[in-house]
Amino acid sequence: MPYVEIVQLLVSPVHRFEGRPGDGLPELPPDDLVTTAEVRAGLGIVGDRYFNHPAHRNASITLMAVERLPQPGQGEAGLLRTRRNVLLRGVDIDAYIGSTVFLDCGTGPVDLEVRSAARPCAWMDTTLGPGAQRALRGGGGVRCRPLSDGILTVGPALFGVRETQETS
Repeated sequence: MPYVEIVQLLVSPVHRFEGRPGDGLPELPPDDLVTTAEVRAGLGIVGDRYFNHPAHRNASITLMAVERLPQPGQGEAGLLRTRRNVLLRGVDIDAYIGSTVFLDCGTGPVDLEVRSAARPCAWMDTTLGPGAQRALRGGGGVRCRPLSDGILTVGPALFGVRETQETS
């Protein structure tokens, strides 16, 4: 099984992209970037804006591949500007929609059901630069439902796909 790198983790207690993108870049507190995130099955990331939020239980964690980010425009591209939770290097996570994957940072696997695409919105043109929304189509990350409790940390992680079990 291959190793990937968790480049960044974001745990944000509030939704930062409110109003209109044309109003300009909102404050993006660097404290939202963390080195460790606690995942709870069916609930999300402890402390995140979507944790235990009924409307987001099936999509409470978002993952994105750093390789998909457009070249920086107004500053460093990363989770503060995309508002995804986990930035990965070494896996095209967008290719795993419909699969159950896991990340193991050394304390046991965190299973994630990859439910849908995290479609880029108009804010991407404001936060990453003109044309970013279009550039991220089909590669804006994925929305996941956590299936197990665990800890994610910045650094190397084992990545794998769970075998699907046939039901009779």
